[in-house]
Amino acid sequence: MSDSEFAGVLVSRPDIARLAQVKRPAVTNWERRHPDFPSPVDPGVEVERFRADEVLAWLSARALPANARRPDEPVGTTYGDRFRAGLTGGTAGGLLRAVERLAGPEADRLRGPMSLDRYLLWLLYLVQNQIVEPEDGLAKAVGDFRKWARDSDPPETALPRRLLAELADTLARTSAGSVQESRAAFDHVLVLWRAAHAREGGAFFTPPSVSRVMAGALAAVRPGAVRVHDPYGRTGELLVTYLDAVAAHGDSALPRISGRVPEDLARQVAQMNLRVHHGRALRLGEGPFTPALDPFADPPGAFDVLLTNPPFGRRLEDVAPPPYWSYGATRRTEFDWLQYAVSRLAPRGRAAVLMPAGAAFNAGAAQAVRAGLVEAGAVECVIALPAGLFTLTAVKTQIWFLRPPGSEEGVGPEVLFLAGEHLGHQATRTQRSLSDDDIARLVGEYVSWHTARAAGHSYAGTPGLSCSVPVPDIVDQDHSLDPARYVRAPGQTSAAGAAGPDETRDRLARLSEEIATLQTRAEAADAEAARWLRRYGL
Repeated sequence: MSDSEFAGVLVSRPDIARLAQVKRPAVTNWERRHPDFPSPVDPGVEVERFRADEVLAWLSARALPANARRPDEPVGTTYGDRFRAGLTGGTAGGLLRAVERLAGPEADRLRGPMSLDRYLLWLLYLVQNQIVEPEDGLAKAVGDFRKWARDSDPPETALPRRLLAELADTLARTSAGSVQESRAAFDHVLVLWRAAHAREGGAFFTPPSVSRVMAGALAAVRPGAVRVHDPYGRTGELLVTYLDAVAAHGDSALPRISGRVPEDLARQVAQMNLRVHHGRALRLGEGPFTPALDPFADPPGAFDVLLTNPPFGRRLEDVAPPPYWSYGATRRTEFDWLQYAVSRLAPRGRAAVLMPAGAAFNAGAAQAVRAGLVEAGAVECVIALPAGLFTLTAVKTQIWFLRPPGSEEGVGPEVLFLAGEHLGHQATRTQRSLSDDDIARLVGEYVSWHTARAAGHSYAGTPGLSCSVPVPDIVDQDHSLDPARYVRAPGQTSAAGAAGPDETRDRLARLSEEIATLQTRAEAADAEAARWLRRYGL
């Protein structure tokens, strides 16, 4: 029930006392001391009654004093929380509070010798069941696992019988007051699991603010997209955020969502994520860490929107060049992903691919591929992001927006550069995040440029943030796609000349930092690479 649905519910003074869990005289005292306390709808009758929505609004402004809170009620709990809980027959706000307790203060006691990421995965699974099947989802899940335990007798560390029963029992006694609270409870555990899983396996999940830039921009410039794909779906964060963006734009048509995930565990989490947030019971496919190992998994020209955060900083050895390497052969996985993304776009499609900053200016084979993409008109926009957005690394990243070659007819080819390195704020001691205003600035700049280009107009850009550069000028800069080379602060000249000593030193420092962080990332993924190479007989 939403609060507005309580408008037709009437409650007496004893009802108010019972639902707010106070003594009966407390309600009378509230009426006498506070002129704004709601008035009865039927004054003068033997048992006066009040509109429940008005009482709820009044009680929601009054926090419980410290000596009145129960152990399971956090600071900030109001009498309105209790009142709403009683009206709904559950604990309004109880699901989120229970999840915060199970994933926080009680986690070490409950999990025992089990690793934290495995414990949180079990909790995530049960929370999902409570959300999508509130009537009997938990009981069915525990029953299924008990039957499996009888048949296969797995070790306790793999299937903790008593733990599952305790978690399910706790969650079954709670309910969410709204859809938003359900999603918040699921996301709370998901964020913690991602952090624990990343520490265990070196996974780099897409930061929420980055997901919103990628998804928001694509939803705005490619409305009505039917086929949407993430070929390296991780935990489904980009697909979920894209569906959020589509809903925010009011698109009536629901896109067909698909994706691939390299491991079964992440696939399960991604499917739970999509089901909780958008009711999509989707089966994601399996895919390798780079598409050259399975180049025919998805058909060419298949997708209206493709967005992904692929692994990068690794090399491909002894792999036959796939047919989509139209712009040059390279052994760096990031350039394999870029060429794959372009080849899979429908004629009016758009892609957003998260890239390491070094991809914009690396020399050698990387430069040759970059030159091919630029001169073919496949690169539409490059957004430089601030460092420190990821949980476990300070690596600098960029978002590359791509289009099919030849899709921009009648206008001179240009690339939009956005220098967003200075944006963001310190969300924690070690991690930065883009604010809502930052996200709106980046998405708005790309959409404004795109709108101007579609109308055949030039785009002036915003000094210090963006600059639209003709392709011939990019060719003159050795096909560099580093936004810092083109975007100048107000009053500075555009970067037509050669880089000066300070800029060269800055680029070398960035490159050195990029190499160090990418080497760490590559080492963390060696086991996965070896597994896929063995699978394909390489």
